[in-house]
Amino acid sequence: MDVQTLTYIIVGLTFALYIGIAVWSRAGSTDEFYVAGGNVHPLANGMATAADWMSAASFISMAGLISFMGRDGGMYLMGWTGGYVLLALCLAPYLRKFGKFTVPDFVGDRYYSDTARLVAVVCAIFVSFTYVAGQMRGVGIVFSRFLEVEIETGVLIGMTVVFFYAVLGGMKGITYTQVAQYCVLIFAFMVPAIFISIMMTGNPIPQLGFGSTLNDGAGIYLLDKLDGLSGQLGFNTYTDGTKSTIDIFFITAALMVGTAGLPHVIIRFFTVPKVKDARISAGYALILIAILYTTAPAIASFARVNLINTVSNAEYVTTPEWFKNWENSNLIGWVDKNKDGKIQYVAGKAFDGKPSFSEARGDHGERLLHNTPTAGENELYIDRDIIVLANPEIGGLPNWVIALVAAGGLAAALSTAAGLLLVISTSISHDLFKKILLPSITDKQELMFARMAAAIAIAIAGYFGINPPGFVAQVVAFAFGLAASSFFPIIIMGIFYKRMNKEGAITGMITGIAFTSAYIIYFKFINPGDNNADNWLFGISPEGIGTLGMVFNFVVAYGVSRVTAAPPKQVQDMVENIRIPKGAGASYHHHLSH
Repeated sequence: MDVQTLTYIIVGLTFALYIGIAVWSRAGSTDEFYVAGGNVHPLANGMATAADWMSAASFISMAGLISFMGRDGGMYLMGWTGGYVLLALCLAPYLRKFGKFTVPDFVGDRYYSDTARLVAVVCAIFVSFTYVAGQMRGVGIVFSRFLEVEIETGVLIGMTVVFFYAVLGGMKGITYTQVAQYCVLIFAFMVPAIFISIMMTGNPIPQLGFGSTLNDGAGIYLLDKLDGLSGQLGFNTYTDGTKSTIDIFFITAALMVGTAGLPHVIIRFFTVPKVKDARISAGYALILIAILYTTAPAIASFARVNLINTVSNAEYVTTPEWFKNWENSNLIGWVDKNKDGKIQYVAGKAFDGKPSFSEARGDHGERLLHNTPTAGENELYIDRDIIVLANPEIGGLPNWVIALVAAGGLAAALSTAAGLLLVISTSISHDLFKKILLPSITDKQELMFARMAAAIAIAIAGYFGINPPGFVAQVVAFAFGLAASSFFPIIIMGIFYKRMNKEGAITGMITGIAFTSAYIIYFKFINPGDNNADNWLFGISPEGIGTLGMVFNFVVAYGVSRVTAAPPKQVQDMVENIRIPKGAGASYHHHLSH
């Protein structure tokens, strides 16, 4: 059976499963819509959190980044996993004990201010839309290649599926759908990794195959082979980095702290019955996430070796079918600069921008490009986001594995998109309408507003999927920077610093997100370019600037809180209470008071 038919069958079955779960678990109240009734089992919540967390960036884009960046790509692994530990230890149990549905709800009550709540709502919507753009782009990529439809059509199909289970089921529908999506995405990620690890190194465990010798008889280690190939073609050595240490540090910190401030992950800890369950589900999620994250570097390396061996200096007419298939999706482009019919894949840009193909064919049957060729020998453009999706085809795996990876990519993108859309809808219906604009609305009216907000959010997210502001992981990195600079400081200080007041929180949030977004917009949209590193502040790239925005937030918030009135006593007592373990005796309270 051909790949397209198998993809239709497997993707169709997974979509039917997701919609079936949504109908079965339809939310009937705001409590079920926002936090699934608060009675999800810790293991189920751990699986749902892992699926919510492992987005299209983790499944589709991260291995692609590592594949092209080598050692520098490791910052995504360190930042995203480290941030989850930070979230599980420092934030999740306290926020769960505080008992509020959303981050703006926590901010509004902790800082006794509707203005603080409103600023938090704006930040939550801004961060979530930035992040969801990456997910919809991932959906479009999968559909454009495997179902051979236009990216726009693929995004519309994805929007329709998310609409069903996010708008109908709310958090209840999303939670149980995400459990199914975790199973699909982890199976789809691991099966080809195991296959290729056995084929290339003889080791069935990809994490060990990553450090093994290749079984081609040469006795060379995989990474040594990759370093040699990269050096021959003029690329940077795979195991050496090119980014400065300060930039690596700032990007890793932004990803780590941004993780701990992401509203769609934080809200998951409200769906379990007890504070203890929040800790347990965080532990489950970390183990389940680690399965994919420890495999990504292996997939990146396998794919890079196979890609170079398959494509470099190969005659176009004899290139495998996968190459021509991906050309049709405009994610690979080849321009025959020296007219020899061979693909020269070396360091440098092949042509300006992303491939824009004409209907005409060249002398060797290649798709002709509208793009202007650049100076230099490189003739090949490869979109980083295709590495994981194309990997089974490059490795020559069976068609059912290729179709399975398509279903996994969609599961990863849709699970995170649903979580983000729920954050947007709850921020609007609960925090904006119920808490600020229309406090007298009924539970039923609030649920209606939540569904309407989710539907509008899906439409806007679809627009960003069709017109994305960058490749998937890059867009997601910006979202983490914005979350780091806006939410993290005020949540941490809200829990651990009683003197923190509303004036400090509001000015800190505004300072952090304004500085970070202005820096990103300037260097990515107003004045983009490869030579901007010389103009970066302290050598920090836009992907890492969220760390500096966070520092500004902390400094401004602390400074303003010191020169303005202290919070009311009941707020300070509330802060002290959420830090006390449940069941602590009178002696513990007495100790705290002294």
